[in-house]
Amino acid sequence: MDYRDILEPFERMLEQIAEPAAVRAIEAGASPETMWDEIARSGFLDALVSGEAGGFGLPAAAVQPLWQALGRYAVPLPVGETMIARMLLAEAGIEAPGGPIALAAAPPDIEIVVSLGRVARHAIVEQPGGLALVGLDAAASREEGAGADGLAGRFGWGALDSALAAPAGGLRALAALLRASLIAGACEKLVAMTAAYANERVQFGKPIGRQQALQQQMAVMAEESVAARIAAALGCAGGLPPSLAAAATAKSVASRAAVRVAATAHAVHGAIGISAEHDLQLFTRRLHEWRLADGSESYWNRMLGAVRLGDKAGSVDFVRAAFAA
Repeated sequence: MDYRDILEPFERMLEQIAEPAAVRAIEAGASPETMWDEIARSGFLDALVSGEAGGFGLPAAAVQPLWQALGRYAVPLPVGETMIARMLLAEAGIEAPGGPIALAAAPPDIEIVVSLGRVARHAIVEQPGGLALVGLDAAASREEGAGADGLAGRFGWGALDSALAAPAGGLRALAALLRASLIAGACEKLVAMTAAYANERVQFGKPIGRQQALQQQMAVMAEESVAARIAAALGCAGGLPPSLAAAATAKSVASRAAVRVAATAHAVHGAIGISAEHDLQLFTRRLHEWRLADGSESYWNRMLGAVRLGDKAGSVDFVRAAFAA
C-alpha cells in the first residue's frame, strides 16, 4: 500500500482547518471544537488502532508523516497524542473517551507541564505502577497557560490507580517520537519560509538570498531539517513501542536541530520575525517547546549513552540492531 495516499487527504484537511488565523484564535482562547470535530470525523485519530479494534491498523512508519504534517501546520491540538492514547487504550480493551487526550509522564505529587493540556480533556498519565486515564479536571492541581504558546498546562496528580500497563520503554519514548516528528515538520516549514523571504527581501539592490554568508547559514539550516526528518523516520521504522536507542536518537537529533533552525530563521528574517503579526513565531515558539517536551537533547543523549555503554556489540552492529526495521 502506498501510504502517500493517506498523507495527501490528511494534509488537505489541515490546510483547510489549520490556517494561521485559526491557530492564533485558539491560542487566544477561542474554542477548538470546530477544528477538533473535523479531525475526529476524518477517522485519522484511530490510525494506530488495530483493525480488529476498529482502527486503521497502520504501522508507525506510515503514521510518522502524519505527525510531521501536524508540525508543518503548527496544529494547536494534541492530535498525535490522541492517536497514541487511543492505540494504548484499545490494546488494553478500554474504550477511549471523546475529545483530545494529552500524554504525561508524571511521578506522584510532582507537578509537570503537559503540552497542549489547556485544550485536552483527558490525559494518559504514566506513574511507577503503569498508565492511568484521567480527566484533566480531576487533577489535584492545575494551572493553565504554561508554555510558549499558552496552550500547555501545569498539572499535579497524587497516586493514581493504573488502568493499563506501560508500554516497553515507557510512555516518554512514544512521546519522544511524536515530538521529533513534529519538530521535523516545523523545521521543513521554516526552511521554506526562510528561503522565500530571502529571495523576496531586497537590500543594496539585490535579494539578501544572494549573499554568500547567508546562503551558508541557510544550507546548514536545511541540513539540520533533513537530519531531523531522517532521525524521526528512523525512530518510527521499527514500529511501536520503539527501542530506547531509536527513541533517544530521534529526539536528540530533532531537539538539536530545533535550536539551530529556529535561530537561523530569526537571523534571516530579522526584527519582523519576532512580531506577533508574522507567522514565523508560530513555528519557532513550538520548536522550542517541543525541544524540551519529554526530554531535551541532553536528557536523551544520556539515555543513548547508557544504552550504548551497556551493549557489548561493536558500534556498527549496535546501530544496525537499534534501527532494525
